Amino acid sequence: MQPGSAKADPQVKNPAAGGGRWVEVPPERLVPWIVTFGQRHGGAGPVIRDGSTVTFTAEDGAAAECHPPFLPVPPADAVPSADEARGAAEALAAHAAADRTVGVLLVRLGGYAVGVFSGSPPRLTDSKTGSRPVHGRSAAGGWSQHRFARRRENQAATALRAAADAAADVFGRYGPDRLDAVVLGGDKRSAAGLRADPRLEKYLAKATGRFLTVPDPRLAVLRETPRAFLATRIRLTEPE
Repeated sequence: MQPGSAKADPQVKNPAAGGGRWVEVPPERLVPWIVTFGQRHGGAGPVIRDGSTVTFTAEDGAAAECHPPFLPVPPADAVPSADEARGAAEALAAHAAADRTVGVLLVRLGGYAVGVFSGSPPRLTDSKTGSRPVHGRSAAGGWSQHRFARRRENQAATALRAAADAAADVFGRYGPDRLDAVVLGGDKRSAAGLRADPRLEKYLAKATGRFLTVPDPRLAVLRETPRAFLATRIRLTEPE
């Protein structure tokens, strides 16, 4: 089944559009996961690269389409091995866990968390968190509702400015040239509201394709993000 040819099955856990399901695997588990995948499906088949993904195939037609957390994907000879699948898996795992400096920006309406992680494993080296009150929607009608809506819009704009200020401050201590990548998270609507800020343009240009859906941004939530942004997302499709 080709991507986009059918809707995801709602009965499948973490269904993928076009069929199959999503699995997230951390670097330290990726090699055994790929080895077990091949064994479970009658033996490993060819490894296919297309520039942004590495797909492991199996004898029974199963496929594990791996989306690494950072691009580009490692070349075929990154880890020479007589076992093509194991070598490719080892290269992907090493690539995901490599020493990088990664900026993280989490924003939800009313709260934000900004941090920079360095090293392998990643260590939080700089951060700033904060919140601004944004009231919920009013059930009142008429002018009262209009006044409340304007007030809420002003509060939301103030909250987003605070998040942008924090990101410009924390990321600005490094500059775009010292950040290898930026990971965004929170809720997409709030994150999109930051793209108009010219101070963040060069940083957001380094955003990965991975968006982290997280609860209210707090320091504890920020500290846990490497578990998500280092994981390889795998679209697993199995023969019916």
